[in-house]
Amino acid sequence: MRKSRKIRIAVAAIAALFIVYTVFVYFLVSACLVPSFMDKLNAFEDITRKCYSEQVQTADIQENRTKLLSGTQEWLETAERRKIQVRTADGYLLTAAEFPAQTGDRWALLLHGYTGWKEEMYQFACWYHQQGYSVLVPDLRCQGESEGDFIGMGWTDHYDCELWIGHILEQSPEAQIVLHGQSMGAATALLMAGSPEVSGHIKAVVSDSAYTEAYEMFGDKITEWFHLPAAPFVDSACVMLRLRGGYNLKDASPLRAVAASTIPTLFIHGDEDRMIDVNMTYELFGAAACEKELFIVEGAGHAQAQDKAPDIYYGRIGAFLERYLQE
Repeated sequence: MRKSRKIRIAVAAIAALFIVYTVFVYFLVSACLVPSFMDKLNAFEDITRKCYSEQVQTADIQENRTKLLSGTQEWLETAERRKIQVRTADGYLLTAAEFPAQTGDRWALLLHGYTGWKEEMYQFACWYHQQGYSVLVPDLRCQGESEGDFIGMGWTDHYDCELWIGHILEQSPEAQIVLHGQSMGAATALLMAGSPEVSGHIKAVVSDSAYTEAYEMFGDKITEWFHLPAAPFVDSACVMLRLRGGYNLKDASPLRAVAASTIPTLFIHGDEDRMIDVNMTYELFGAAACEKELFIVEGAGHAQAQDKAPDIYYGRIGAFLERYLQE
């Protein structure tokens, strides 16, 4: 009887530990990938402060950013803007801003980063629109005005963006589309370009500050933000995310995607990026099977290349795109 009681106690203890661990992993996934939950924990503000502290804060970057934002605001006062919505197969309503051009079939699909929103990409929309492009700028799933249960880390997003491609083609059946993303948005663009079902209307990709693997990024951030070892929490989080969110972080691999891509890609990164190491873009560039160019901006932090050297940044993008888009 005593032995049987000890076994029951041991089983109960193990079950209790399992429940505690499961609840903790549930909390961890929510704290990293559910913005509404992050807000309750003030995690969003903490992440924003930490990200800002890791950026390069030099006078030229601040001055250039002020000028770019001022020019963007002036453009927004006169630019035609439409609110566009689509619904995903799993029932979420996604929202985007569309800035139509007067003529032509050139389009830019602009994709923001982790915990971001479409308005962050309006400075890029301003430039593309002034070059004669129609521009579509979505809020990615579970961010901004778009619905969703979890941030997709590029994986669910690259499927969602097919809906935006469909919308563009409804407006312009002969559209030539550029994908331009920053950070997680860049990872999304690379996943789209490497998909077996990639649209033939996508003519070029501008990948700014992309990561190689969502799985690796998630592990890095668990260690950085919560001071926990990546193992075993990342794999546990992957299981939890498959159950709750329906996707596997390991599938979100821009590194694998670029090896299968045939879409010309311009890889951009700041050499002082403390959030996504510049070596990740070197890895992506090395693995890419498509026509490609590499543009490393000295003195730029995460997604700061356009602020560090705006004329060179947009000049390089313009020259790259002119080689792959028809008049």
